[in-house]
Amino acid sequence: MAFEKLVFYILAAILVYAATRVITVRNPVHAVLHLVLAFFTCSGLWLLLEAEFLAITLVLVYVGAVMVLFLFVVMMLDINLAPMKEGFVRYLPVGLPVALLMLLEMYLVVRAKYFGVEQMPLPPRHGADYSNTAELGGVLYTDYVYPFEIAAVILLVAIVAAIALTMRRRPDSKYQNPAQQISVRRQDRVRLVRMEADKNE
Repeated sequence: MAFEKLVFYILAAILVYAATRVITVRNPVHAVLHLVLAFFTCSGLWLLLEAEFLAITLVLVYVGAVMVLFLFVVMMLDINLAPMKEGFVRYLPVGLPVALLMLLEMYLVVRAKYFGVEQMPLPPRHGADYSNTAELGGVLYTDYVYPFEIAAVILLVAIVAAIALTMRRRPDSKYQNPAQQISVRRQDRVRLVRMEADKNE
């Protein structure tokens, strides 16, 4: 138990540090890398709670796919950092009270009175035959089946809308017809011209 507490505090400290660096670092590439570190430490905390399926899903989906995509997009955009540094001191008198107010609200909500050991004890340990995936699927498709289906429909509508916005024809956009590219012949594009050699004596 003492070893688990030590691992928890180490992972929690790394998670808080990485999350703080995500919003304070000026380089967007470094911010994405710190977010990847935050996801890794969060998956470690989920492993301590015996949520193995959620932990491996977080690593595979977010770190392995989403954050790598974000990293490539940020690196390809080559964002100019000079405009991001402008106006920091000008907006500091407004941002500092808002940040202090958010910290006060978080302290009032997440304090020992509501999130102590008495209110939220450690989850019971399960045996080797316990399946976290089966329990999650049972809860998801029984108690939360309607919210799950509504979320699936919303995501489907978003995908269809994104495809419709991408495939629409614009008068100023240039596009190529793949059927014409496939059916092209050499005789239509290349013409061989025979010329007499020029002999200079």
